[in-house]
Amino acid sequence: MSVNDPVSDMLTRLRNASRAGLPEVALPHSRLKEEIARILSREGFVGGVDTEVDGVRKVLRIKLRYAQGERSILRGLRRVSKPGLRRYVGAEDLPRPLGGLGTAIISTSRGIMSDRQARQAKVGGEVLCYVW
Repeated sequence: MSVNDPVSDMLTRLRNASRAGLPEVALPHSRLKEEIARILSREGFVGGVDTEVDGVRKVLRIKLRYAQGERSILRGLRRVSKPGLRRYVGAEDLPRPLGGLGTAIISTSRGIMSDRQARQAKVGGEVLCYVW
């Protein structure tokens, strides 16, 4: 099945899996999706990221995290820059989702990084999504 926006598809799969209480989600692999998943893991929103070879294709497996009482750590995901409307920000205008409690994932000239890393490196770029 062809997907026009793979990042949006990834975020939707994560959102649906966390609301359904699934332990992990599997999706088609790409380097962009893997980097986003690694940032989510580093920021503590997901448990871990693995890449598997399933026949000819690579599969990205993301383990979800839940707090006590089976409440998902991943409370919300929002795609910001879409294929029809890209959103770019400078280093001085980097967003702070939920007043700094959330994370913005930014595609910069130095690679995919969180808003905190981009602020520290003083680089701007395309705002891919917000996670809280």
